[in-house]
Amino acid sequence: MTTSPSPAPLDTATLRGLLEAGTGPRLIDVRTPGEFEAAHVPGSLNVPLDLLREHHAELRGHLDEQTVIICHSGQRAAQAARVLAEAGLPGLRILAGGMTAWRAEGGPVLTGRPRWGLERQVRLVAGSIVAASVLASTVVPKAKWAAAAIGGGLTFAALTDTCAMGMALARLPYNRGPRVGLAEAVAALNGKRG
Repeated sequence: MTTSPSPAPLDTATLRGLLEAGTGPRLIDVRTPGEFEAAHVPGSLNVPLDLLREHHAELRGHLDEQTVIICHSGQRAAQAARVLAEAGLPGLRILAGGMTAWRAEGGPVLTGRPRWGLERQVRLVAGSIVAASVLASTVVPKAKWAAAAIGGGLTFAALTDTCAMGMALARLPYNRGPRVGLAEAVAALNGKRG
């Protein structure tokens, strides 16, 4: 098994400089449509990670090495870059620290309806299940195994850099926002550049 190279990080200051100079790269935001709708970098296009994974071959032809991939913290962007590298598009860059770093350093943001980010939702659901199962285990001792299962799932998520709970939560109506399908993503990629 060959491993694809790690995507090159691009810091906020450098990206801002490129965008202000008018030589900005294409910006692809792989968060959920709901997260994108809540806040995104001006000029970025939303191509959710699940859509990118499913249609990477079709999307690959509309991207180039100048593309910068954005997510909340950089984790999903790195996953997207690896998927595209395996599809024959190496050399992509990711925004180091994602939207968290972009906002912390005063980068311009277009905002819409406020929503919790997917990573925050995962922490809420996982923590709630653990707390509830520990409390329930005082009455039903076997309930502690629900906490153990969540702990195991979080450990597996960290080791594999995937998150089944996050993928499930991304499909909830709360996280949907405007629907982004392959046709919309391709049309946007053909018509817009940072």
